Amino acid sequence: MRIEEMIAAVQQKLGIDVDGKAGPQTWGAIYERLVGKKIDGHKPSEAIAGVDSRSEKTIATLLPEVRPITRSHVQKAAASGITIKIISGLRTYKEQDALYAQGRTQPGAIVTNARGGYSNHNFGIAFDVGVFEGNKYLPDSPKYNAVGVLGMDLGLEWGGSWKTIVDQPHFELRPAWAAGLTEKQMLAELRARQDNGTPVYA
Repeated sequence: MRIEEMIAAVQQKLGIDVDGKAGPQTWGAIYERLVGKKIDGHKPSEAIAGVDSRSEKTIATLLPEVRPITRSHVQKAAASGITIKIISGLRTYKEQDALYAQGRTQPGAIVTNARGGYSNHNFGIAFDVGVFEGNKYLPDSPKYNAVGVLGMDLGLEWGGSWKTIVDQPHFELRPAWAAGLTEKQMLAELRARQDNGTPVYA
């Protein structure tokens, strides 16, 4: 039996989302089952310690389901000797359109191919990281590959593994219902859910 199958079996037994990745939700559920208590009044999966203030400001813009795994990502990278900070989170449609205009109808280089409503950042499920050495931000570094592997181990989808547009700083937590959907189909459902007030992770 593969380790992913073991994790999936544990997740199914615990009654949580089954994805074969041992992220904060899985460890929190295991902790709750074995230790049987909350941490500072919170569920274990929601009690992941805070990180640096810059990252926390961005993490606060993400959906509650995404915040613990984002903090875990920063902490897991630190344990591997890599400093990352969360530098981008939720964007409004208007902010996304402004980014899309850059390099097209506005000055600057093209930074995105997604208009408002067509980026996972517009729904609070995606974030971008920056690798730092001291206070110096590194836009390009082989460390992004290591950070990508750490994120995928936590159950995140990594933009560095995409086939068309490679986006190494980008990570997202896909909802369980989107497991068999294309990116286009998932975004259409996310727009519909936003329009009708349905929670993303319901």
